[in-house]
Amino acid sequence: MNEAKTLLFLEDDKDLQTLVCAFLREKGFRVESARTAAEARTLLAKMPVDAAIVDGLLPGVTGADFIRELRKTQPELPVLFASAFWKDLKSHELLTRQLRVARIIHKPYRPEELFLWVNQLFTKALPPPPPGPRALADVDLVRDELAASLVALNQEYGARLKDKVGGLETLLGDARAGKRDALEEATIVVHKLHGTAGSYGFTEVSLSAGRLEDVLRSAKDAARMDWGQVDATFRELARAASVPVKPVGKPAPAAMLPTEGVLLVVDEDAHVLAEAERLGKAHVVRVLPARTANEAVAVASKQWVDGVLIHMHLGGEMGGIQAAHQLRSVEGLGSLPLGFMEGEGGLEDRVAAAHAGASLFLPRPFTAQDFAAAAERMVAARRPERARVLVVDDDPEAIAALVHSLASEQIEVVGLGDAHQLMEALAEHRPDLLLLDVQMPGPSGFDLCRILRSTPAWQELPVLLITAHLGLEFRLAAFQAGADDYISKPVLKEELRARVQARLERARLSRERSERDALTGLLLRRPFIEGVRARLSEAQRQQRPLALCFLDVDHFKRVNDRYGHLAGDRVLTRLGRLLGARFRREDVRGRWGGEEFVVGLLGETKESAKAILSRTMAEVAQMTFDGDGGESFGITVSAGIAEAPGDGATLEELLRAADARLNRAKTNGRNRIEV
Repeated sequence: MNEAKTLLFLEDDKDLQTLVCAFLREKGFRVESARTAAEARTLLAKMPVDAAIVDGLLPGVTGADFIRELRKTQPELPVLFASAFWKDLKSHELLTRQLRVARIIHKPYRPEELFLWVNQLFTKALPPPPPGPRALADVDLVRDELAASLVALNQEYGARLKDKVGGLETLLGDARAGKRDALEEATIVVHKLHGTAGSYGFTEVSLSAGRLEDVLRSAKDAARMDWGQVDATFRELARAASVPVKPVGKPAPAAMLPTEGVLLVVDEDAHVLAEAERLGKAHVVRVLPARTANEAVAVASKQWVDGVLIHMHLGGEMGGIQAAHQLRSVEGLGSLPLGFMEGEGGLEDRVAAAHAGASLFLPRPFTAQDFAAAAERMVAARRPERARVLVVDDDPEAIAALVHSLASEQIEVVGLGDAHQLMEALAEHRPDLLLLDVQMPGPSGFDLCRILRSTPAWQELPVLLITAHLGLEFRLAAFQAGADDYISKPVLKEELRARVQARLERARLSRERSERDALTGLLLRRPFIEGVRARLSEAQRQQRPLALCFLDVDHFKRVNDRYGHLAGDRVLTRLGRLLGARFRREDVRGRWGGEEFVVGLLGETKESAKAILSRTMAEVAQMTFDGDGGESFGITVSAGIAEAPGDGATLEELLRAADARLNRAKTNGRNRIEV
């Protein structure tokens, strides 16, 4: 087993020290903590450390000054820099280029987030062996104990919040009365609350403390302070601290997703917000307007949001960056898709946007095409279909380790120990990405990759090779065989997940362009037929039923004639999104043409498929749509269902049977299902 790594954690906030040290020690690190630069120097003189985590604001010295001093004796020591400030481009250049900081972590951060970056400092470290059955139970026990420990720490911190706020009120009173050093002490207390409360799960307290910190730092001394603004901001902080807040934990199960996309647009300009709302209606996207960061946080905390577009210079300066950090700090919104808008959009703005986690940068004002593309991308990123990864390796323990590293709510992992069965496994599981070990008995990873690239059905499948060799000859051979990427052994979990997710996202975007109907987001006819044929083969092998359903919007020509063609497009878009959101990953949904849709339900009979479609059709009947003239209207849908093998063993037979029953449903009065 590898020797545990030793970390120096230099942070003067005792509460944050307690939380982070407990978490990192449970994860197998030795953590030596210090609260001042002097304590850190004494500790470093006594023992070597493998990495350091340094806070940006320390008693009597900045974190940057301490690192500058540290570099004189330990120029190669990996360092993480944590701060609520240092977010501008010049500071980033100073820290990363001159002081060679490995990563800047913005406060407030979660212990899990810090653990991820600490792990990445040791990319050459061997991973622990994959756990066996008994070890898995031990891992679960340790995980449960750690979770219970963190909950207890959160509750303890919450119980002390009232006293902390009371002490702060006393310091502010002393500062107003002119007591020396009271203002500086109050600012330090507020700074700690800003950075630490969020780490413990008290998001509103952290945000309120950050606003009070900005107010306190805006004046150079107590005589120039706007005490009215201080009082108002302090009352906001006191209210947030008095509200019981659920500690860090798993978010509650999400409510049923809205069928239309939901985009939060944050801009102080009413004309920009009005244009966004107008474009949203045209593209069946609900736009939630907000003029300030606080208003945006309030909106996003109460309802589902697929993504947010923020004016880069909200309120002047770089206020959009702060708004993005506030939104991302809300529980459940840590991975919220972000986009920024700005008229000029120079390099410095784009770098700042990228560091804030933005995936889009739009001109301001934006065009209809810009808005539609941004909305589609954010909705797709926020509501991804669960991806499937197939791992091929002759070593069962290696497969277990890869499954353990990759499996999540977004990724399903299937292992295959025999490379000779690859083609059968591909047909059965229809993976979105393939992980191949290079050295296996029989065909090598190179051989399998060449086979796939010569097979039309799998020429576009992303392939990652896993190898212990990274020489020039290997890299050339990997790309010549048709691999998209490679990763070296020992496999680092976070690197593996990052590479896999990047490839899955690129593959998804490529499929969207080539296989999806732009209006509804559903499969076009050719990829739908391919998908259903694969499901039909699977159903025949497993002796399971498969239901094929034709759906058609009733009186759709009347909708176009009476309410306008754009209204008809809105009907199709919303119905397509509903079908995309209400079925399982293995079910295949497509737009057959015009107002006709088709769904293949693996493992369902005609009766069970009818029950499923009945719920969907009832939901459609409750929807209201806007005509081009502003009038409201509703629609109904008719459907016909066929079942394999009873109604046919081939796709053509099932399509004919389902189409005939759809026509019968229309003849018999519409708004009904015929089986």
